[in-house]
Formats: sequence, structure tokens, C-alpha cells
Amino acid sequence: MKKTNQNTMKNLFPYLILVVVIFAVLTVLSIGRNITHELTTGELMKEMQSKNVTELTITPSGEESVYYIGGKLSNYKDNEEFTATVIEAEMDNIVKYAESQNLKVYKTNPDPGSISWLYVIVNVVPLLVLVGATYFIFMKMANSNKGSMDFGKSRAKLSADGGKVRFKDVAGLKEEKEEVAELIDFLKNPKKFQKLGARIPKGVLLVGPPGTGKTLLAKAVAGEANVPFYFISGSDFVELFVGVGASRVRDMFKEAKRNAPCLIFIDEIDAVGRQRGSGIGGGHDEREQTLNQLLTEMDGFGANEGIIIIAATNRPDVLDPALLRPGRFDRQVTVNLPDTEEREAILKVHAKDKILSPTVNLKSISQRTSGFSGADLENLMNEAALLAVRKDEDAITLQDIDEATDRVLMGPAKKSRKVSDEIKWLTAVHESGHAVLGLKLKDAMEVQKITIVPRGMAGGYTAYTPKEDNITRYTKNEMIAIITSTLGGRAAEELFLDDITTGASDDFRRSTEMARSMVTEYGMSDLGPIRYESTSGENVFLGRDYNKTKNYSDQIALEIDQEARKIIIECYENAKKILKENKDLVMLLSNTLIERETITKEQIDQLVRTGEITEEEFEISDEPTLTKLREEAKSLKIKGYSKMTKEELEDSIEEAEKK
Repeated sequence: MKKTNQNTMKNLFPYLILVVVIFAVLTVLSIGRNITHELTTGELMKEMQSKNVTELTITPSGEESVYYIGGKLSNYKDNEEFTATVIEAEMDNIVKYAESQNLKVYKTNPDPGSISWLYVIVNVVPLLVLVGATYFIFMKMANSNKGSMDFGKSRAKLSADGGKVRFKDVAGLKEEKEEVAELIDFLKNPKKFQKLGARIPKGVLLVGPPGTGKTLLAKAVAGEANVPFYFISGSDFVELFVGVGASRVRDMFKEAKRNAPCLIFIDEIDAVGRQRGSGIGGGHDEREQTLNQLLTEMDGFGANEGIIIIAATNRPDVLDPALLRPGRFDRQVTVNLPDTEEREAILKVHAKDKILSPTVNLKSISQRTSGFSGADLENLMNEAALLAVRKDEDAITLQDIDEATDRVLMGPAKKSRKVSDEIKWLTAVHESGHAVLGLKLKDAMEVQKITIVPRGMAGGYTAYTPKEDNITRYTKNEMIAIITSTLGGRAAEELFLDDITTGASDDFRRSTEMARSMVTEYGMSDLGPIRYESTSGENVFLGRDYNKTKNYSDQIALEIDQEARKIIIECYENAKKILKENKDLVMLLSNTLIERETITKEQIDQLVRTGEITEEEFEISDEPTLTKLREEAKSLKIKGYSKMTKEELEDSIEEAEKK
């Protein structure tokens, strides 16, 4: 609202300046205007005889034997003067009186045209200046803020050629592309569909988490079809002024009809398409008017042949049902997070303009970035490139990508933070407890990395990835295993340390939420297959859910708490049992973390198999000589050799041999 008010004041400012200029010019003209009294020749002579004349100006009129006499009388104010027309015969008497009274007599230029030019300068020039200033202000306003008064005009921007994005530029989304491919066929050859009486969907709603490529997919559709492409945000419809949104919708469809066939893309349509009449937080007269106009334009009395609307949102639950019915948004296309193959394809797209080290394998990275969206992967590669530039490297290494992954997930490492040896040991034991349970539980997720380097609010963390990519459902055993491994940190603290810490608070939150969901949503307890509560963490749609009452008694509430507590306690006791049986592995991982601070999946597997980490090449690489270089560096006792690149190892070995 504040920004809208600022824009309104900016639009009205030129008009305010114009009013000030007009007022100033009129004021100057009124101040400089003199009061003129017309005197006859007799009256003039009488005033001169009475010695009332103080100034006298004589000007030839341009006509033969006629003069204009001007001047001031003694009783005149500063802005008063007199004029008189005198023939040449009377001029001698006037001159004599003036000489006898020692009056100031001014004789103007005898040029007959001087009077007319003076009139032009005094009366016409100010008007010309005023007109010129007005024209300048209006032109300036038009150039700097085009359409400042066109509040009802559509804000949709037109791309005449559909843009340069094509399907080849959109990695992954194979099924989603197939869903929208027929839109392209219709825009290119509508007669093929009309021949069989088929009706193409009027609207396609792209639904999915942020960053999954909904906007990019819409651009690709327009690019492939090579048709005019209008794009606008849902928030661009609603303004300060009432009725503006509906007017903009009408204007947008009016323009689209002129350029049909064409595409209209509305990003974040939930800004204007929220459910009507939902009470607190959902009702807004201006937004509802805009939505009503959009509904009418999409499927009302008027026909919009050749116009296809694509909209995107990550909140389909708040959209009005009338917007989603057949005839408006006929089809919903869910754009999910990419799987392993799609992530690899996306990484290849974002790696085209980057120099990667031969040690980097994009397939391996895609396997370790489960849950990343396309935007996350683009950010990951960009962060890795920035890290490589900071280190003054010639190419992006796997270490850069690993560090970038941690930065995206947890934030930058707190390398400057001083951590005591005692805190390091506490953190190492805590994270080792998580890792051991992840390794020993059959249904647990795979442990990818353990680190005790502080990042964000965490003193360390253990990274997991699902055994099956993009898993959308869990079994009861898998959920029990997740809760058990989540509680492993506190269990390890209780078993192997003299005290417990607050580091497990977030673990308790996540495990409690999952245990309660098992009881109230998934029917995985003795209370039976009954849904008692909505999805935990679900955003409340104010007005529709705000006054919702619980649909179970106080007795059931007590039983829910008891069942959730039962799951937590059983998992915690099982965690302690497994950790007691694998105390040596917990201590081995903890000591290794103190030494290295970070250990990867390959190193963890080697510790489990052999009890130590040999300097093998864990990176997927095309350079078999790297392992030999590290073995040589180890024999020369070069510090930090395990983290060095091939070039760094060669330089370090050369320097060590010289010494």
C-alpha cells in the first residue's frame, strides 16, 4: 500500500508543478500591470496648469501630426499613469508648460512600429512562455511515466516471437512437456483439432514447489509455438484504485484477441485467484472483482477463440473452485522436483558455460542432491563457481561443489568461530550417534556425510539421502527407522558423555512431529486407521480453517499423546541398544571427525570395513595418477595432501623433493 501511494504521488507531481507555474505567471502579470487613465487634451492642459503633472512621455503615433502623451500625476500611485492623444498644434503649448515647470520629459523612439513591438513583448511573450512550459511538462511526464493516468490499462508485457526459450532449454520435465505439447500443435494448426470437434484446453495450471521450472516451461511453450506471448504477475492486477484490476483483465483479453492465436501466462495466480467469501484473510472486494472478471473472460458469454492461458502457482489449495472447473483451467500439470536423471540433465544445462575439473562427475552430484529443485541446482553451480574464483582456481573442482552444497543447505562454514576441544568432542559423539544408527538400521536413509564444522545455527550435521530417489511415501518401518536415527544424537550423548546438551532440540521437534503424524494421520498406531488431524505444518487458510474445532474427544487426545510418546520412547530405547552394541564404531567415527572434521560416504564405508581410512581416490575421476600422487605425498609427510588437487600435489611434491 505504501509503495502504491508513492507511485500515485509521483504521477500527480507534474500536475502540481504545472499549477504552481501557472499561478506564478499570473501573479507576475498582475503585479506588473499598470492602471491607465485616459485624459483629453483639455484635461491634460488643466492638470499641467495646476502643476499636478510630474512626468511626461512623448511618443509619435506613426500618424501625421498626432502624438501620444503619457505620464504621472502627483496624486497617482506607483502603478498608475495617464495617456492622452494630442495633435501637433497643441504640442507647442504642452512643451512650453513642461519647460516652465522643469518637468522630466521623455521622448521615445520615433519609429512608428515601436509601440506594437512593445505590446507584443509585454502581453504575448508571457503567454508563449506559459504554453511552452505546459507543453514541456506534459511531454516530460509522458516520456518518463507513460500511461500514468491509464490505471485501467493491462500491465501484461508482450513478447511478439514467444521468446527464445525452447523445450531443449528445459532439462527434465519429460511428462510435463508431453502434457503441454498439444497446446503447441493447436496454436500451429488449429484446423486439425477443429476437424474432429476437439476442444483444446482453455487454461493450463502449472502446480509445483518453487523453483521447479513452471515459468520456464510456459516460456518454452510460447517459444515452440512461435506465437505472441503475454506474461503478467497476479499481483499486477490489483492496485489502490477500485475497479482497476477488472479493467486490466478486460484490457488484457482485448489485446490478446487482436493477436490471437496467442498465449497468456499469469505467474503466481494465487495473488488474485484466492477463494472468495472465506472470511478472515481471504476476502478482498477489489481482488474478488478482478477474479470475477477473469472468470467471465475465460468462460463467459464472450468467446476467446485462440487464446490459451497458462498460470503457475505453488498454492493450489487456496484457489477459488470456480477457477479450476472445466472450461476455465481444464488441466492441471504438476511440476515435481526432479529425479536423479533429471537433476543430471539440469546440471549439464547449468554447467555449459562453466569450466569443470575432470574430477567432477555430474551423475555423482545428481545422486547426492536429492530434493534439490532446478533453481537450487542452478544456485549450487553458481556458488561452486564463486568459490573457485575466490580460491583463484582454473576450474571448478568436486571440493568446490561439495562446499557449495553445504552452503546451500546449511549456510557458510563458521571457520572463524573458536570451538573448544570439549565442544568438538561433544559434537563428534552426537553426530556419530546419528551416523551409526543410519548405518545399522535396515530401513534408515543412507548417510552421505558427517561434519562437525559449524554452519548456520548448527554445530555440525549428518547428511542423509533416501535410498529411493524422490520417495513420496514411507512405510511404517522406514518412519520408525528415521525417528530412531534422529534420536541417535541424544542417545549417544547419554551413553558416552558425562552430560547431555541442547543440540538435540531440533531432533526432538522433527521426531515428535513424525510420531504424531503416524498416530493422527497415517493410522500407524493402536488407535486404528483414523485421521484425527490435518497434515502437520500445513498452512492454515484463515477464515476457512481458523475456527475449525477438533473432531475428537479429550480422552482420544490423551490417547494420542500416549501413543506418540510410546513410539518415541521405543525408538529411543532401541537407539541406545544399537549404540551400546556398536560403541567401538561410535568412538572410531568420533575420533576420525576430531582429526578430519568432515568425512564422506566413501570414507565412512571404508571405516566400517577396515577400521581406517586409506588415501584412496574417492572422487569419480578420469585421472588414475591422482591416487599415486597422494601416496607419494603421504610418504613425504606433506600436510593436507588428501584435500589437494592434482596440480597442488605435483607442486608440493616437487618442493618437498627439493628440500
